[in-house]
Amino acid sequence: MDRRDFFKAGVQAATAGTAVLIPTCTSQAADTPDATTTASDSAASVVMQGFAAEDHRRRLQNISLCTREIRNCMRKHLVTNYLPGQCCYNLGEYPCRKPWDIGEYDEQELDRLKDHGIQLIQVFDDWNDSLRLFGGDKYTALNPAGFCRFVEMAHRRGIKVLAYTSTGFLQWTDPDFRQEWSPEGSRCSLGFWDMARCAPASPGWRAYLLPRIARILSEYDVDGIYIDAGYFTNAAKHRMPEDSPLRKPAQDELPAFEETLQHDGALTDLLALIYSEVNRRGGILKLHVDGALEPQTAGQKVYDYLWVGEGVNQTDGLRESVKNHTPYVIPCIDMSFATVENANDHFLHAIPYLQFPILHSGKPFTGERGMIPGVRYVSDDDFWMRRCREVWKYHQDHPGGPHVYSGWDAVPPRAETRSTHAHWLKQYRPLVEEGTWAFLEIGDSDMFAKPLPKDCVASAFANRELYLVLANYGQSPQPIETAETYIAMDAPSAPPAKHWQLAKRSLRVIKRSV
Repeated sequence: MDRRDFFKAGVQAATAGTAVLIPTCTSQAADTPDATTTASDSAASVVMQGFAAEDHRRRLQNISLCTREIRNCMRKHLVTNYLPGQCCYNLGEYPCRKPWDIGEYDEQELDRLKDHGIQLIQVFDDWNDSLRLFGGDKYTALNPAGFCRFVEMAHRRGIKVLAYTSTGFLQWTDPDFRQEWSPEGSRCSLGFWDMARCAPASPGWRAYLLPRIARILSEYDVDGIYIDAGYFTNAAKHRMPEDSPLRKPAQDELPAFEETLQHDGALTDLLALIYSEVNRRGGILKLHVDGALEPQTAGQKVYDYLWVGEGVNQTDGLRESVKNHTPYVIPCIDMSFATVENANDHFLHAIPYLQFPILHSGKPFTGERGMIPGVRYVSDDDFWMRRCREVWKYHQDHPGGPHVYSGWDAVPPRAETRSTHAHWLKQYRPLVEEGTWAFLEIGDSDMFAKPLPKDCVASAFANRELYLVLANYGQSPQPIETAETYIAMDAPSAPPAKHWQLAKRSLRVIKRSV
């Protein structure tokens, strides 16, 4: 019995009598000549097996220079196991009149993403049948055979796939839902979602949820999961009125952990258990808590990647809120609410802080999901429904594109979005090579001939090469002078320089020339 079959057998035995029967994905990646292996079977990193003595010498010399010349910075971080090229993939509309299918369009789109430099795909709620329209549920694929094919297609191109799930959300109309799992009135109602927030301290909810998450990992051959916490933090509940139902415990809740404004004890425990299981399988866990928040775990590691930005309407505020979150942070500027000055803004706010924005891709997001006959929508006029109508009108007027790919995408979309993302990803990936030490938001240092101007930030990335990222968040051009000569990554044929003029709201990546 091979490793995956072992896991599948164990999970099927544990959930006997409760699981929806679905076909098991059989990955063909291992038999495909150009496929890369899964996370648990991957080869040693380039630092471990590819560095010669001279590579190690250059790396240590650059780290030594930064350690000596940077007297303080906001954060230092050793880059390991980092996949910066990530995207959200829209499999199709959901709710829908008929399930989406996987075909030649997806083959071509995955080829484009591979060429783009994408290493990891996450699929959202459209992958499953959360409304049970076609005989499935929130933990099973809307089109099991099609989803298995999609995962295999991605693996064949060396791209990993994460499937959406939630540690809190379940439609309160789902036949499996039990009111004792959730405080009455604790619901998220938007569009077609009318979801209870199930309590992480509910034993019944845990017994229902955890085997189903394990089954997703086993049955679909995915490389991990994306978790939407579906949880009000203790701090958020504290700001609510005393008589708010959201402050009340669930009937089935068992208060086993210390809960403070700075520590969500039960949620931390639940996430840590799931993270351990994903990690045991060699997988990846991406987490979203709410807006720009990171989980309050008192230092307990519960994620590999943290998704931030949903619902945030101020880009500078988002940057300031998340810049010191524990890596690795994946920002998504939510274009339903926020505005940006130009296509480079996404990268201006992220790259100096060891972050790289998500790309939206897949099939066009048409907005039809907001107008499916027979589906009960919470309201006809909440922001999600208005967004769907806006996207639907745009799609009818522009059937040939450029397309919208997600609910977070801009409407109308910028034609240069993909090329801009690819441009910056090409510059970013050398900065975050395995084994890089990142010195983020440099303070007092000898790396600059003059103090950095107001509203300017610099970060250093030291490995075999030494890079500086220079950012100007102000509304006027600013000069920066480095102590040594550097080469501009966007103009590698230009002579080395020490003087750098940064336009307003702009970003430069430069490499030490010595």
